[in-house]
Amino acid sequence: MISHVSIKDFAIIENVEIDFHDGLNVITGETGAGKSIVIEAVSLALGSRADSSFVRTGKDRAVIQLVSSLDGEDVVTTREISSAGKNLCRINGDIVTLSQLAGLCRKIADIHGQYDHQSLLNPESHISLLDSYNGTSVAILKDEVASDFSRYTETRNKLSAIVSSHEESLRKREFMRYELDEIRKARPAPNEDSELSERIALLANSEKIYQNLSGAYALSYGESPSALDGLKKALNLLQEIGVYSPKVSTVAGEFQDAYYKLEDLSGEIRAIRDRTTFSQEELDNALARLDLLDSLKRKYGGTLDKVLWHASQLEEQLSGIENADDAKKQLAAALAEHEEKLSASSAKLSALRKKCAAELEQKILAELKELNFSDSSLAIDFSKESSYTANGIDKVEFLISTNKGEPLKPLSKIASGGEMSRIMLAFKKIIADYDKIGSMVFDEIDSGISGVAASIVGKKLRQIAENHQIICITHLPQIAAFGSHHYKIQKDSDENTTRTTVAKLSDNEKIMEIARLLGGINTTSKTLESAKELLELSR
Repeated sequence: MISHVSIKDFAIIENVEIDFHDGLNVITGETGAGKSIVIEAVSLALGSRADSSFVRTGKDRAVIQLVSSLDGEDVVTTREISSAGKNLCRINGDIVTLSQLAGLCRKIADIHGQYDHQSLLNPESHISLLDSYNGTSVAILKDEVASDFSRYTETRNKLSAIVSSHEESLRKREFMRYELDEIRKARPAPNEDSELSERIALLANSEKIYQNLSGAYALSYGESPSALDGLKKALNLLQEIGVYSPKVSTVAGEFQDAYYKLEDLSGEIRAIRDRTTFSQEELDNALARLDLLDSLKRKYGGTLDKVLWHASQLEEQLSGIENADDAKKQLAAALAEHEEKLSASSAKLSALRKKCAAELEQKILAELKELNFSDSSLAIDFSKESSYTANGIDKVEFLISTNKGEPLKPLSKIASGGEMSRIMLAFKKIIADYDKIGSMVFDEIDSGISGVAASIVGKKLRQIAENHQIICITHLPQIAAFGSHHYKIQKDSDENTTRTTVAKLSDNEKIMEIARLLGGINTTSKTLESAKELLELSR
């Protein structure tokens, strides 16, 4: 139940505090006074979307607070809307997301705006209206259907993709085999091109390399006298006098090390020379091989690593083509299994919907008869979707006949605006009873009705208010008379500003307001008497 609403700097409302009570809370006021603005503010506090245009002109932010009770505990929800476009949601002082706020508040109140009956005119929304009846049980099966549909769709898409891909791959298979065979025949090895380049450079200069190595060996060791011969003589001279001078002895030792080192290097030069050969055939073969590898690189990626990667991809794709039939068989079997599960869960959901529809038809008819549709008949018509959906296989449409002997027709073909309001009232009453919603808010539920129908709606609202708190905006005295608590919204202006105020009416003030609704601007003794009579009849 909603017990208190605080609205600050919202639209034309500067500062309004309203205490609501159990039973039927009626709000009246002149057209344009801001009746629907109050409901809009309550809707925002319950989690509807907002923008900065709601902030009162010249103010930085609008703040709406709602005090309500849920499961025996007080809940304070706060909505702050900034003129800069930011908005903040709180539950009992803690910051929450808009979806968290809306999720909680759906358990607190249900708001019916003056245009909500349009959902009854749209057959596509009828299945959602039906599913809201016995919503918990239906939601469990809907989740199961949605899950089965997701698996079915995913598998179907995979199968479709592999069939399409396989057809395309079959057209490319011979070309892919040609490319793979070309790479396989070449048998490239990692880094082979770099190694070949080094080998070619060596082969191309082998004659000069041999000549230089031979000359270096001859000068250092091979010829006589050689560099080593001269060093040997110098070493002997140093060693002879080394006994006389420690310094000379040290130099002689180091000289001896250098001699042996040069002797070893001369041997290495000779070995390299002996291994150096020149073969024009080998050079030609290496050049041809490098040219082949360069050709592969130009075709398949620019580097030898990319050539090898391309070959591995071709092997994988060709293997996939060869094994596609097996994959198709596996996916087809999985698709059949998922379709069987989806068919079964959709059938269960459809059966539950039809059971709910049969109950809902009888309950709506009973409510309609109380709302002066004494000769009406109503049916919830089922047909099948052309294919599976995440919402099952059902198409649902509400059909009605408001006159005896008339065939059932779609609501949009037969019901007037006033009839729509009463049908929606009947539906809201049933759903609220089932879902145990504490508060119901109606913004001009009386749209399109008057006279006897208005009195019947007022009586029905009071009846609903025995088990639910009702907050109702109305412009009809026949409905206002049934209110347990009556509030008047008034708009006042001065030279600079316009503001809206809300006041709870005393019994005498209530008589005056209903008289105003009956007679307009001029309240006469006759309209006062009519107002008193109307109030008396509503008790």
